[in-house]
Amino acid sequence: MERGNLPADVTGFVGRRAELKEVRRLLGRARLVTLTGVAGVGKTRLAVRAAHSARRAFDDGVFFVDLSTLHDPGLIETAIADAMRLTDQTARTDEEVLTAHLADKRLLLVLDGTEHLVGRCAQLVQLLLRRSPGLKILVAGRQALEIEGEHLLPVPSLTLSDAVALLADRAQAATGAFAVTAENEALVRKLCLRLDRIPLAIELAAVRLRALSVEEVVEGLDHRFKLLDLGSRAGGPRHQTLRAAIGWSHELCTPDERLLWARLSVFSGGFGLVAAESVCSGGRLPRAAIVDLVGALVDKSILIREEREEGVRYSLIDSVREYGAEWLGRLGAAEADALRARHTDFYLRLARANEADWFGPRQQAIFSSTRAELGNLRAAFERCLDAHEQALDMAATLWFYWVGCGQLREGRHWLGRALSAAPEPTSARMRALWVAGYVCVLIGESDSGTRFLEECRDHGDQRAVAYAVHRLGCAALIADEHDRAVPLFTEAVERYAKLGVLECNVLMACVELAIVLAFRGELDSCAELCDQVRDRCERVGEQWVLSYVDYVEAYAAWAKGARGRALSLALRSLRVSHRFHDLVGIVLSVELVALLRAEAGEPEVAAVLQGAAGTIWRSVGPLLFDSRHFNRPHLICAEQAERELGGRVYAAAYARGRRLGLDEAVSAAAGGREPRAELPLTRREWEVARLVAEGLSNREMADQLVLSKRTVDAHVEHILDKLGFSSRAQIAAWVTSLPS
Repeated sequence: MERGNLPADVTGFVGRRAELKEVRRLLGRARLVTLTGVAGVGKTRLAVRAAHSARRAFDDGVFFVDLSTLHDPGLIETAIADAMRLTDQTARTDEEVLTAHLADKRLLLVLDGTEHLVGRCAQLVQLLLRRSPGLKILVAGRQALEIEGEHLLPVPSLTLSDAVALLADRAQAATGAFAVTAENEALVRKLCLRLDRIPLAIELAAVRLRALSVEEVVEGLDHRFKLLDLGSRAGGPRHQTLRAAIGWSHELCTPDERLLWARLSVFSGGFGLVAAESVCSGGRLPRAAIVDLVGALVDKSILIREEREEGVRYSLIDSVREYGAEWLGRLGAAEADALRARHTDFYLRLARANEADWFGPRQQAIFSSTRAELGNLRAAFERCLDAHEQALDMAATLWFYWVGCGQLREGRHWLGRALSAAPEPTSARMRALWVAGYVCVLIGESDSGTRFLEECRDHGDQRAVAYAVHRLGCAALIADEHDRAVPLFTEAVERYAKLGVLECNVLMACVELAIVLAFRGELDSCAELCDQVRDRCERVGEQWVLSYVDYVEAYAAWAKGARGRALSLALRSLRVSHRFHDLVGIVLSVELVALLRAEAGEPEVAAVLQGAAGTIWRSVGPLLFDSRHFNRPHLICAEQAERELGGRVYAAAYARGRRLGLDEAVSAAAGGREPRAELPLTRREWEVARLVAEGLSNREMADQLVLSKRTVDAHVEHILDKLGFSSRAQIAAWVTSLPS
């Protein structure tokens, strides 16, 4: 199974054969390759296409990381982890998390849009390459990282023939009828040359062919060039050419379209129509006009429209966003400041609305919405750090995302910055303190978490105190201090009731108290409490807390010997936790399912699941919280599976589980097929054997796998030796005979 997140081509890829060949050659001999060039020259498209063509060479995947909209250098590691779906909730630093994960991986990382973060990117790339011998990195940016071992490939403009082909392709898509003919070929070539053969400039010009002839487009561009002060050639001629193309698109927009373009530049990483209407309307642009103006900008290729899981999203290419931002600046500081304030207010309101709706049936939609808007939420948070109350509010309000959706590390980052900037004992600080304490307890920073919670308890209002007492109970539960946990949970529940508060945290206090009762063997009291919480969750359509109710009831059912019911509940808990990417919920359920599989006579499956859980725990914190009670099912399972399998078979199955990705682990726990058992070949030898079966020569395989021909020759010899074959034809026949 291929792993990675490479974006698919929305439009066809044209040309660049020489550059693609050179990138593949450089990746074969170097571990760091950087594509440089001016905006719009096609660095990103080239990097993605090269990564697609090289993906077979990387057993552990190829991952694309867009850094262009990231403003905080401290979140580069988080962005990389997000791209790899690597969620870590431990107290380790971001660098430690990445280096540990990548240490034994054969993987290609594509970093795009690094120029505004070049210093921090250079440091991190250097560290990752030093600690991860199987890692290669492909960078696309406007400038080099300038570190040891970097191989540079300046990306030139397209060849004239490729430029003509690109114009024809995009114009045909835009008009439905365009073609290069003997009559217009000379003008098409002139147009491409006038645009310095820059892909983005050509694509913008192609849209003009809906309404104009090629000759009229050339004349329009000539007029635009005369308007610019090109004598200084500031930024170089190709930079000026792109500005001319974007500027001409700008001139051909109506005044209202230009104004909206400028206002849309405030968004980071895309936006939905409601956001555009809320942030960008006002003055000359009434809210009702935004939808048509957005459509017009899509038609002119200023905006990119995508249909995604969370709905239709729009975005601006970096160069186009920068041009809009320049015009926003020309509108005056007051206009720009007011727009940024509206953007911040909108996303703070969105965070508050999502928090309010989290206790209800919309949790899945809220998860998807918050994840999609994270770039804008980050930008808004950066802006309001000087307005301390807003920063504290936003960091605390998103507790449901940090905790419920597996983003504890980023939550810790935001909360730490907000609390450091605002030491005054305000109500906003008290709220941020209990959230920070909650997050710290879950990632293993117990001392910091307890300190935050005690400050909140000592200085907060009644509501903040209730939350602080509750989370101190959570810390006691994880520390196996049940005699301290029970009165804290009880006090918290009483405080919540007195305040009339009912939401997810209140019900989680009851669930956590039920866990203590289950661990103590007070199963009837545990069941009664779980029934109460389940009833309240089902009444409002709540799913996240309910997944933990399922886990507790599964544990209690196992303790009573009702293994069928226990397995059904544990799998239901696992499915919901996986939907929200809640690692704590996932790994607790996997551990319990492993025990139930062992007791059902499937010790090898149990060992695989324990191995998978071991990998997940590395991203959560100490194994089973270092709690003897949480650890009990794990120890019973391991003892039984190892006794039945024998030490060597158990260890081999456990090792197989350690190599499963998160989705594969969940699938295996749910009864899905375990990935293909290992063949008597290494992964690399298996790739070579498959290509032999496809009829490729050793030289062709070397190009495709980004290896030297000598290395491929050696792999073929090893395969022949291992399988006892004497010819490549026998390898091909053997591969063909295997089940798909």
